[in-house]
Amino acid sequence: MVGRDRELRLIKDLFHASASEKKAHLVSVTGVAGIGKSRLAWEFYKYFDGIVDTVYWHRGRCLAYGEGVTYWALADMVRMRCRIIEDEDATSAWRKLRSTLDAHILDQEERRYVEPRLAQLLGLGEHETRDRQDLFAAWRLFFERLADQYPTVLAFEDMQWADSALLDFVEYLLEWSRNHPLYVVTLARPELLERRPTWGAGHRNFTSLFLEPLSEQAMEELLTGLVPGLPGALRSQILARAEGVPLYAVETVRMLLDRALLVQEGAVYRPTGAIEELDVPETLHALIAARLDGLSTDERRVLQDGAVLGKTFTRAALANLSGRPEEDIEPLLVTLVRKEVLSLQADPRSPEHGQYGFLQDLVRHVAYETLSRHERKIRHLAAAEHLSASLAEDEVAEVVAAHLVEAYRAVPDAPDSGEIKERARLALSRAGERASSLAAAAESQRYFEQAADLAGEPADQARLFDLAGQMARRANLPEQARSLLDRAHDIFESLGDAGAAARVSARLAEIDFVEGHPQAAVARLRPALATLSSEEPGEDVAVVAGQLGRFLILGGDLDEAVPYVEQALELSEALDLPDAFAQALTNKALRYLRRDRLREARILLEGALATALENDLHATAMRVYNNLTVTLDASDRIDESWDLGERAIEFARRVGDRGQESVWLGGSVGALFLLGRWDEALARAHEASELATTPMAQSSMLDVVLLHCERGERESARALLERFVAVGDSDNPEHRIAYLLYEARALRAEGTLREASETAQRALAGRDELGIKSWITKFAFVEVFEAALALGDVTKAEEVLAALDALRPGELTPLLAGARTRLRGRLAGMSGAGDADRWFAEAEAVYSELGAPFYLAVTQLEHAEWLIGRGEAGEAEPLLQHADETFERLRAKPWLERIAAVTGRATEVPA
Repeated sequence: MVGRDRELRLIKDLFHASASEKKAHLVSVTGVAGIGKSRLAWEFYKYFDGIVDTVYWHRGRCLAYGEGVTYWALADMVRMRCRIIEDEDATSAWRKLRSTLDAHILDQEERRYVEPRLAQLLGLGEHETRDRQDLFAAWRLFFERLADQYPTVLAFEDMQWADSALLDFVEYLLEWSRNHPLYVVTLARPELLERRPTWGAGHRNFTSLFLEPLSEQAMEELLTGLVPGLPGALRSQILARAEGVPLYAVETVRMLLDRALLVQEGAVYRPTGAIEELDVPETLHALIAARLDGLSTDERRVLQDGAVLGKTFTRAALANLSGRPEEDIEPLLVTLVRKEVLSLQADPRSPEHGQYGFLQDLVRHVAYETLSRHERKIRHLAAAEHLSASLAEDEVAEVVAAHLVEAYRAVPDAPDSGEIKERARLALSRAGERASSLAAAAESQRYFEQAADLAGEPADQARLFDLAGQMARRANLPEQARSLLDRAHDIFESLGDAGAAARVSARLAEIDFVEGHPQAAVARLRPALATLSSEEPGEDVAVVAGQLGRFLILGGDLDEAVPYVEQALELSEALDLPDAFAQALTNKALRYLRRDRLREARILLEGALATALENDLHATAMRVYNNLTVTLDASDRIDESWDLGERAIEFARRVGDRGQESVWLGGSVGALFLLGRWDEALARAHEASELATTPMAQSSMLDVVLLHCERGERESARALLERFVAVGDSDNPEHRIAYLLYEARALRAEGTLREASETAQRALAGRDELGIKSWITKFAFVEVFEAALALGDVTKAEEVLAALDALRPGELTPLLAGARTRLRGRLAGMSGAGDADRWFAEAEAVYSELGAPFYLAVTQLEHAEWLIGRGEAGEAEPLLQHADETFERLRAKPWLERIAAVTGRATEVPA
């Protein structure tokens, strides 16, 4: 390939590395129009004809409508694998889809999971989920199973037109399928990087390949290879004006062919005679325009009609636009293919099989520009009519909308513009619904906003702003969501539609809560629920009542939440609303959890989890997993909590929920700390650290502070607290009090004892809000005690022990029981009481049974110190030996130094 051998070799080498190492890789090829991107991809495709190994090849092209048509290129790839053509009837398409899945996905459960979600992508779906992570996970699994059989190539063309959801999916695939031989090649103009400056950033399996203009020598070789014998002066003129863009040279040759100045001889062209002075246009745009001017009127009209339809089109669509029979158009198409203006898609595997297309999108652009505004309007209307009549409405909703919008914009002051504007609004609304059904929230938001801008009635505009706001919220764009929902709320209020305004208020409350302002959320929800309850109770009331109950519980108003939670449960069961029901059950369990009624909480949560999993309610299932783990933690069932957490991480990864995965990775640190698996805890924390963006994920990360302090890594502990300082300002009491606990431990490690004691007492004061069995409360008891003794405040230490002694048997979990007996041993030893030995031994038994090696070793060291103080060094030796082994394994430097101080032996501290 002239001038591109290095780039082609690199693409081949990276493919073979991907295939042999079974690793995903993305090659992003960018360059200006006409620079040779498509030719490079074609050469790569043809390369597979010459190798023995089987490769699954998929090609998809992004459509140049608006800011992209949702997942069009991806759907094309699935159609290509299934041999489904674009206008195939649904029954036949379903049959081919199932046959393909039977051949490539052998696991029946995986097949059941993937089939409806691929059907949804193709517009065939009866089952519909709007959970983006769920869809991404199923589509990813499809390509992974293909790659499990043979290396799989996904070639995306015209990625500068890609919708943002497709770009997200490609990056998602690169991350989640990194251990599969999936080779992704994207071709795009530089505009892609203007839209997505971070494209590929941070991925080790990403290669960026920018095609520079060809050198003068390469261009001369290209032109000489095409047309041997071209006069030197003309060749020099062409090369000077091409500026290294191959398409310019190729289009010049095609212009000479059009003018019969060249004739084809085999694979090259030769002059038919002497070529006198020729006026070669200065720019590629002008050169293409000159070529089009040289075509017949009928040929130009075919190109103009085709340019409105897009880069590829069918004869039927062209006939519909032109008003001429297909048999009259066919000879013109054949001529345009011969003149290398158009091409015919002959690949039987392609969903575009039998369609015609522009060889270069720039030619389509120039042809479109030759149309007057009135001609554009007529043709766009005809295109919309044809697509609506010939293809499934859902599948082409966005394309139809684009045609109607362009028709309206072409002549906005025409007598029929109002009718076209309304049709465009309705089409944009359908496009928004289609994008929403594919969980492409940002695209859906854009369509709904465009529809709102075209709405003539305030009520329609408010409804569309509301939908756009919901999509922005789903796309994690809270500021845009708040702005759009505020506009919708204001319009509904001005229209006197209190019910609609209340529904929008409830959505705004969700944003308040997520941003860490539960009190503001409650203030919005109260009047909203009152308004909605005045109507016939329905799903809105069940959902809003449940949310209000949840926010009140998390804010500490446990009793006030009861009627709202019960209202949500009653309505959701009566109306058969599984999601609202599972959420309400979880809310009720959360209240019991805060009341330390753990058995009831666990029973309710297990029922909520079953409901969520049975109904594919992934987001709800993740919430239930979280609260069920908290319940097990509160009961000190560490092993069970760990196992459940591992299931939750696997579930989050299967459905592709990075946010929840980060919560669980961070949340597992506490269990690993207690289980004495500290290196694993740090590895998990590191894995979660880049993903921890929500207050919940950040709060769960702070367990690492304890580990750093026990290893003597004060600077690391302080850095983590400073990184997540916002957690300490949260309106959520659980997050705020947890931060106080970890701050107190870090202060004690730093030797700031007075402040450590005060901070620990503030954390312990939160036990009324969090419950006596909260993980935070248990550690706060110990932290107050330790800080008090470090200050010599025995009275405060005795108060802590008295508080633990006052607990009822059902409140005394193993961790609290171990802490109580250990602390009693400490005080007994300080007072000279002889029963300290008994209390230390009891605490050691509790920690041993619990499987908490660090706290067992701490107790053994304290026990040994007391024995040595009584002159019983021989009795202390086995305790010291066991403690020393544990601290050395954990690399708990301060504790090893403490053993060395007790024994007088030098102890080597592991690095």
